Amino acid sequence: MPDAVVIGAGPNGLVAANLLADAGWSVEVLEAQDEPGGAVRHDRGVDPDFTSDLFSSFYPLAAASPVLAGLRLEREGLEWSHAPKVLAHPLLDGRCAVLSRDPEETAASLEAFAPGDGAAWQELREVWERLRPDILDALFTPFPPLRAGARLAVRLRAAGGLRLARTMVLPVRRLGEEEFRGEGGRLLLAGNALHADLAPESAGSGGFGWLMSMLAQTYGFPVPTGGSGALTGALVRRLARRGGSVRCGEQVTEVVVRGGRAVGVRTGSGEEVAARRAVLADVSAPALYGSLVPERHLPGRLLGDLKRFQWDFATFKVDWALNGPVPWACPEAAHAGTVHLAEGVDGLTRFAAQIAMGRVPDRPFALFGQMTTTDPGRSPGGTESAWAYTHVPHRVRGDAGDEGLSGSWDGREQEVMADRVEAQVERYAPGFRGLIRARRVLSPPTMESMDANLHGGAINGGTTAMHQQLVFRPSPGTGRPETPVPGLYLASASAHPGGGVHGAPGANAARAALRGRHTRPLSHLQNRLTHRDRTGRRP
Repeated sequence: MPDAVVIGAGPNGLVAANLLADAGWSVEVLEAQDEPGGAVRHDRGVDPDFTSDLFSSFYPLAAASPVLAGLRLEREGLEWSHAPKVLAHPLLDGRCAVLSRDPEETAASLEAFAPGDGAAWQELREVWERLRPDILDALFTPFPPLRAGARLAVRLRAAGGLRLARTMVLPVRRLGEEEFRGEGGRLLLAGNALHADLAPESAGSGGFGWLMSMLAQTYGFPVPTGGSGALTGALVRRLARRGGSVRCGEQVTEVVVRGGRAVGVRTGSGEEVAARRAVLADVSAPALYGSLVPERHLPGRLLGDLKRFQWDFATFKVDWALNGPVPWACPEAAHAGTVHLAEGVDGLTRFAAQIAMGRVPDRPFALFGQMTTTDPGRSPGGTESAWAYTHVPHRVRGDAGDEGLSGSWDGREQEVMADRVEAQVERYAPGFRGLIRARRVLSPPTMESMDANLHGGAINGGTTAMHQQLVFRPSPGTGRPETPVPGLYLASASAHPGGGVHGAPGANAARAALRGRHTRPLSHLQNRLTHRDRTGRRP
């Protein structure tokens, strides 16, 4: 019987398992899919000669995360690769905003849009450098971050106090207008805000866009060398060396609660797996409280709050094997790992407004990843492994285009939407379509079928909007990994601080379990719940 059972072998579940194993606990991780990793996996499914990341690819938060740094995954063979430039946002008139890990290069790119904008970028960066240690400490620790928060408050006062706090809650459109005369800096901030589900007019999108931009400036957008699954592989190997185990193809259908506490889980085959001390759930909050834990064990107020839980935008992704480099009209884009494709901040607003109205965007904002540019081993020389994703509504009420997309995402609709994404790329890279050797389409239902945490193609574990962050995540009054059931901890991106492949939700849950008052073994419960009862009968 393990001390802890972890539901889900995504990055948060594996981080939690590693930290528990470091503390001397025996740990068993149960994963529904046939391989570990959750949304951090790669394959060769587009073309046998091309490595393609299935879901996530670029990991600035992983590079910044003290949680992952503390695991020393380089000892397990993990290496990081960077593109020559971090990010580019080209425009149809030939201009291009470029974010480089060299702040002078970034400033020079923005200066070309308007005199003084390079200096304005450097000022934003200087604020970041003053606050960075305490922001990261506060970001990656449980809410409320008392020590980091106190230090951050002192630094905030020195850096402008309420004026700076106002800046962080601004919509990113307004922040860009206040800080930059030209469009370049505004594009970088607003495009980075839409890495989540924050429209240019959303409160707090300015702070998020600034945070993502500064992470890119400091850490870049690195990728695991060889494919995103290399990060997963390192976590699994580290856990195995510490005695933990991962069992794939084991779907957990229930958290077993007896004597008022979580004592194990039940799988789809009827097996009951006991947990001597704790159960940690790397699953979405709606799945944990709406399915795995019987309602009789949960407060009515929590169940009511979860009916208001808001997912982030649905995601539609296309992977390509390309016979050559992308023929960008703006040469600067050829050197960037990530390319944002939308015609200015107004184009981003138009895109987000169409989603808000339930309409499939006609000119989708695309995040385009150039993986061979970033990690040359991803495909043969002279070719490019690439992808793009965009967002669509969860509930489609109409099509902003002319093809009558309904959100059924059947075969026809998948092909139509993939063509629409390609048309958007073609606007900025004429001749792109002529390079396509093969493509793969991942619609929202396909994503969910490959990782249940990606509900409807939502990739962030819930909206990043202010009303579902901090003490409001995943519901008002929570913000921590502890649940109403003693011995059960929420360890997924639905918990603070949310998505981003940084391991903090898993780490927070593990630390809560280690200090929990309910983690002492209970011998009478051990005797009642066997580790391998495949009959499915309750003791």
